Amino acid sequence: MTTTQRTEPAQNADERTMLEGWLEYHRQTLAWKCEGLTDAQLRTASAPPSELSLLGLVRHMAEVERGWFREVLVGEDAEPIYFSDEDRDGEFHLTEADGWEEAHATWQAEIEIARRNAAGFELDDLSRGKSRHSGEPFNLRWIYTHMIEEYARHNGHADLLRERIDGATGD
Repeated sequence: MTTTQRTEPAQNADERTMLEGWLEYHRQTLAWKCEGLTDAQLRTASAPPSELSLLGLVRHMAEVERGWFREVLVGEDAEPIYFSDEDRDGEFHLTEADGWEEAHATWQAEIEIARRNAAGFELDDLSRGKSRHSGEPFNLRWIYTHMIEEYARHNGHADLLRERIDGATGD
């Protein structure tokens, strides 16, 4: 039974509404792909040697939301949640103790903070944090576009992972 509701963005919305709509749609898609699975199923890796799992993707997206909307957009010094300098892919290195409840709550909390932080910026406003590569700030439009790309790419992974776990498919 599906309880996650996905809403496609309006086809003729203004730019900000469209960007926020697509970002929300992709956030909802990842939640939908995880729906109804046990913690063990959510920890199921795609195929050896990969450690990619749905739970790992949710933890990764919590880190991505935190990085872009807290560290970059508002310049907050937000420590990583799941990874460290010693384990740069820590969000994907799961143990039996790692579960959906904690990961989902953390991800949703980061999404709420992201929404609040973005609400204080216009699309052309520049981030307080800067690119590690160029040293330049990003505008909110770029961050939204990148986040849509990030979710879309990982939702493709989630499609394959879900199908492998229980055969469920869908857009």
